[in-house]
Amino acid sequence: MSIKRSIVIGATDTKQTDDTKKKRRTKRESGEKETVTVSGKVHQKNGTFIMSRKEDREPRVFNPDGKWLVIVESPAKSKTIEKFLGDEYIVKASMGHLRDLPQSQMGVDIEHDFTPRYSNLPGRKKVIDELCADADEAKGIFLATDPDREGEAISWHLAYILNVDTSKSCRITFNEITKSAVAEALENPRLIDMNMVNAQQARRILDRIVGYRLSPMLWKKVCKGLSAGRVQSVAVRLVCEREREIQAFIPEEYWSIEGTYETTYKEKFVAQLTHKGGKKVAIANKEEAQAIQEQLEKQEAVITAVERRKRSRRPAPPFTTSTLQQEGVRKLNFGAKRTMMIAQHLYEGMEIGGFGHVGLITYMRTDSTRIAKEMADAVETYIRKEYGDAFYPKKRNLYGVKENSQDAHEAIRPTMLELPPHMLKPFLSTEELKLYTLIWNRFIASQMAAQESETVTATMESDAYKLRASGRQILFKGFTEVYEDDKKDDAAMLLPDLKKNDRVKNISIKPEQHFTQPPARYSEASLIKTLEEKGIGRPSTYAPIIDTIMARNYVEKQNRNFVPTELGFVVVDFLVKHFSKLINVDFTAHLEEELDEIANGKETYLDVMKGFYSVFEEELKEADDAEKVHVADEPSDEICELCGSPMVYKFGRFGRFLACSRFPECKNTKPITVSTGVTCPKCGQGEIVERKSRRGRVFYGCSRYPACDFTLWDKPVVPEERCSTCGSLMVERTYKNGTTKKFCSNEACPTRPKRKLRKKKVDMEEIK
Repeated sequence: MSIKRSIVIGATDTKQTDDTKKKRRTKRESGEKETVTVSGKVHQKNGTFIMSRKEDREPRVFNPDGKWLVIVESPAKSKTIEKFLGDEYIVKASMGHLRDLPQSQMGVDIEHDFTPRYSNLPGRKKVIDELCADADEAKGIFLATDPDREGEAISWHLAYILNVDTSKSCRITFNEITKSAVAEALENPRLIDMNMVNAQQARRILDRIVGYRLSPMLWKKVCKGLSAGRVQSVAVRLVCEREREIQAFIPEEYWSIEGTYETTYKEKFVAQLTHKGGKKVAIANKEEAQAIQEQLEKQEAVITAVERRKRSRRPAPPFTTSTLQQEGVRKLNFGAKRTMMIAQHLYEGMEIGGFGHVGLITYMRTDSTRIAKEMADAVETYIRKEYGDAFYPKKRNLYGVKENSQDAHEAIRPTMLELPPHMLKPFLSTEELKLYTLIWNRFIASQMAAQESETVTATMESDAYKLRASGRQILFKGFTEVYEDDKKDDAAMLLPDLKKNDRVKNISIKPEQHFTQPPARYSEASLIKTLEEKGIGRPSTYAPIIDTIMARNYVEKQNRNFVPTELGFVVVDFLVKHFSKLINVDFTAHLEEELDEIANGKETYLDVMKGFYSVFEEELKEADDAEKVHVADEPSDEICELCGSPMVYKFGRFGRFLACSRFPECKNTKPITVSTGVTCPKCGQGEIVERKSRRGRVFYGCSRYPACDFTLWDKPVVPEERCSTCGSLMVERTYKNGTTKKFCSNEACPTRPKRKLRKKKVDMEEIK
C-alpha cells in the first residue's frame, strides 16, 4: 500500500510569500526569538507564554520544502514508525503529556464553568522546544498519539502548542504498529475528536477537584499528608468491606462422606453421598458422620441410573486489557502494572532479525473482543494448516460486546502470524516472551473449535442413602490443544462401564470434616475483575488504581492478596461516614457511564461536572463540621534509646510507627520492624529485619541503618545458612507454584541462578 504524500495538514493553499521568508530569515539573523502564536497566546521557544490579543493571532505557516512531521508518544514507537516511512518524513516523540493542570494549585475555575488552566510541564521544556523547531521547518504535521482518550487529549495539547489548525484533518491513529497500518492511517487523517478530549478532561478535572478539596479535609480531620481519590478510595472501600466480612465470619462445621466401590470386574471408582430419604444430606458433626459411616460400610449398592451427556465448551475470547491483566496475575504472577509495561514494549516493537523493527501486538488498552476480518481470515488459514481442518469451527467464532464497552479498538492480538513465540525466543526477554506467548495462545485458541467431552453420572442407592459418581472423558481437545483457560485440572476421569441394576461392592467409607470458608480476599486479578463488573474505572485505569492504593499505604499484599492497613480502615471509615454519596460504588459507576457518554457526544462536559459537584459540595460542607478522628496510642515493649522512656505505637500517614511516649520532649521515632534473627553479615552487630520500601515492596536490611546499609530483596534463610562456595548469606524465594528455593545472596557467586538476557542478531533462517 502506498503512503499518500500530498496531504498538507493546516497549510495554506498558496506557497510562502517572499515577504514571509524574508521576515523569518531576518529574525534568525538578528537573533530575535522566534514565536508561534497559539490560540490568543504567543508561545516562545523558551517554553513561556505571552498574552496576545486574539485578533493578532497568526496561523502557522508551513515550509513547502520541508518534511512531514509525525508526532507519537514514545521514542521506541517513533523509531519503529520512522523505519516504515521514507525520507520525506521525520518522526518525533512527545514523551506523553506536554501540558497539564499546574502542580502547585488546583488549576480549575469552578465558578466559571469548570474551566481548566493548563500550563506547559516544566520538565518537558526541551521536548517542546525541539518539537517547535521541527514544526517550524515541517511541510505539515500528523498527530499520531495513542488511539484512546488520553492520546486524543495529548494530540489536542500538541495542536495548541504547535499552533496546528484543528479545523483540518491532522490526527491519525492505528491499532497496530505495522507498515500497512501506518500507511493506511496516513492516507485517512481525521479531525481531533473533541468529544474524546472533553471526556479525558472531565476525568482529569474530576480527579483534581476531589484531590484538592477532599485531601485537605483528611489532613484536617484525620492525619496530615493523607490523600483521597475519586476512584481509588472506592477500591480501598471494597478491600476494607471484604476484610470486615472475613473478620465477622464465623465458620461452621460440616462433614462429607465419600465411598470407594468395586464392580464385579474389580474396577474401582469413587462416589459421594448426596441424599438420605429423598432429602439432601447435611452432616453437622463427627457423631452423625460416624453413624452414617457404620450403616454404609460393607453394604452393597445398586446402580439406579446412568446418564451420559455430551458437553461442548467454547474458547474464551481474545484478550482485553482487563482479562490480560487478570491472566497476567494468575498464570505469570505479573502484577497489573508490570503486565501493561511489558505489553507496551511489545506494542511499540523491536528489531526482529530479517523482519526489521516490528510492533508485535495490537494496542493493549482496549475493552473490545473484536478481530479485524483480514486477521480472522489469516488465522483461519493458520489453524487449518498447523492443526488440521477439524480444529477450526464450522462457523467462525464471534464474541459479544459488553454493554459499557467503547469498542474503539480490536482485541489484543499478535500483529503477524509469521512470528510465533518460538521464533521470537532469541529476541525477547524472558518476561516479554512469556506475555507474548500468553497473548498468542489466547488469540489462536479464541478462533479454534470447541472442546468436546462426555460426562457420565451414575446414581446408586444403599438402603435409604443415595450416592453419586461422576466421570468425564475428553472426546476432542479443540482449543485446549493451545490454551486452557479453566483453572481446574482438565485430565480425563473415567468411570467403569456401569449399567442400571448393577450391584457394586463397598470397599471403604471415608468421612471428612470441613468448615465453611469466609469470602476470599481480593487478589490483583479478582479486584480488577470486580472493578470491571461494577463499572468502576476503565481498562486503562485499573493498574494505576492498584498502584496508587498500595503507594498510599492503604492496602498491602499478604500472600498475593490485598489486606487493608489500619490507615486504610481509618480513612475509609471517615469517607464512608461523611462522603457516602461520593465514595460509593453506584455513584462512581454512574459517573464512568457519563464520561463514556461525553466521549460519544451524548452528554456535555459542563452538565456532568455540575451534576458531580452539586453532590460533592454538599457533602464537603457537612463534613467540615465533623469531629477530628483520634487514634489512641498503644503501649509497646520497646524502650527509647535516647531517653530510656517506653515507646508507643502512633498513627501517621504511612501507618503505625514507634514513637517516644515523652513526645514532644523527646522526638525519637522509628519504623515497626520484624526481626529475622539473622545477624547482619556486613557489620556483624545488627540484625536483619523486614522492612518496606516506599512502594510497599518488602525487603530486608540491617537494623542499624543508616549506620549500616546492608540490604537484600530475598528473605535470609532461618536458621542462618552460608554458601558452601563463597561463604555469603543464603536466601530463599517462594514462587507462584508454592515451591521455595534457596540460593546464594552474592550475585557474583557461580551457584546463583543466572538471569536470562535478550539475544540479538540471530539468523532467522536458522530458527525457521
